[in-house]
Amino acid sequence: MNDQFLERMKSILADDYPQFLDSLERPFYKGVRLNPKKCEPEALVETLRLTQPTPFYRYEYYNDSITGLNPFHCTGSLYLQEPSASSVVPLLGIQPNDLVLDLCAAPGSKSTQILDFLETGFLVSNEIHPKRAQVLLSNMERMGAVNFAVTNSDPKTIGSWFPACFDKVLVDAPCSGEGMIKKHEEVKEDWSLENIDHCASRQKEILPWAIKALKSGGELVYSTCTYAIEENEAIVAWILEHFPEMEQVEIHAGFGRKGVSVLGMDPSKVVRITPIEGGEGQFVAKFRKKGSDFGEPLFLKNQKLNKKEAAFFHELTQKTYPYILKKDEKIFGMDHPFIDFGKIKTLRQGVLMGEQKKGRIEPEHAFFLAADQKEGLISKVEVDEEEMDRFMHGEVLMKNAVKGYVALCFKQTPFGFGKSDGNRITNKLPKGLRFLPKSHLSI
Repeated sequence: MNDQFLERMKSILADDYPQFLDSLERPFYKGVRLNPKKCEPEALVETLRLTQPTPFYRYEYYNDSITGLNPFHCTGSLYLQEPSASSVVPLLGIQPNDLVLDLCAAPGSKSTQILDFLETGFLVSNEIHPKRAQVLLSNMERMGAVNFAVTNSDPKTIGSWFPACFDKVLVDAPCSGEGMIKKHEEVKEDWSLENIDHCASRQKEILPWAIKALKSGGELVYSTCTYAIEENEAIVAWILEHFPEMEQVEIHAGFGRKGVSVLGMDPSKVVRITPIEGGEGQFVAKFRKKGSDFGEPLFLKNQKLNKKEAAFFHELTQKTYPYILKKDEKIFGMDHPFIDFGKIKTLRQGVLMGEQKKGRIEPEHAFFLAADQKEGLISKVEVDEEEMDRFMHGEVLMKNAVKGYVALCFKQTPFGFGKSDGNRITNKLPKGLRFLPKSHLSI
């Protein structure tokens, strides 16, 4: 471990430093977050034998054995997440109808958690790096997102297009990642004061556009997974100095420790989490925007399904989406009006329901994963773990089912779909989501 890093931590933690030093010899904290939109949390806790809830979020549990090959991960019933990372989103204070921006969203742990709080509201999840944006979209689909958009743009473009539009903004900023120093060897190898300063400069480039996108009365949460004062308390002080319309808001968390004193900010109003507090590392600060700066997004004209399209989807589900968008032969649905993103690169807005192909409609994977658990899909086929494993490898299932498109379900929750001729189900799982030959499901 870098001696300079350790000296800095000793300065930050003072009398608690020996505990931190001991924590470096213990395993990295791992956890799972349950998805209440896809499962009954109490039942899944019993099924998975989860015995240690974290102090950070009601649906987050300590666990070091569940992997991405778990069947419930495939259904979107859970998300693998470092425990303290789940502390950030609840502090936003999201209301069910809020318009929310997650400006640095990949791979999606916090965006998918935001979905727990939204009902009629809307989430814009942005990621500047194209490959990471694709991973973000995949996780949003798996977790059953409906009223959302995944954009692949820079903060300046987002803030300029949506001035003063958002009720809540999250900036989970790219950082030096000191909290991941036990998990990722490259964090340990690349640690330097120069990298910390570089990250702080980048954070100062991002935040003005996040503030621009926030409406007056709205709240912004700034978070990192690093311990560096330059990227944490010093950034809070910088915001308060350069943006007089922003005021620091006290955080009532019930976990973590207060911050480090830096001139111009209140360290008692921020939260730090270290391994001493049961998580690898998180810093959280909250702000409210003063003034009378209000805007609203532009909405697209709502479209409707024609009779053929309506009849097709009616055979698959009782759920109807009141808002429809048709683009490039694709059909999208939402419970929220579609937003005009202008020239912002948008990977997805709403649920991709299906696509017109040679005069017929082909349903899409995302349509089945976003199915309402109460109103539900009509044609469902329950499979066991062995059948699910074969399906995840792209195999055809020899199984009796009604003819037509059917949702494949594990414990009543869809994880894919196929087309049945009555005796066999052709696999429609996207190739990019199929397991490698040597990978197999494991509870």
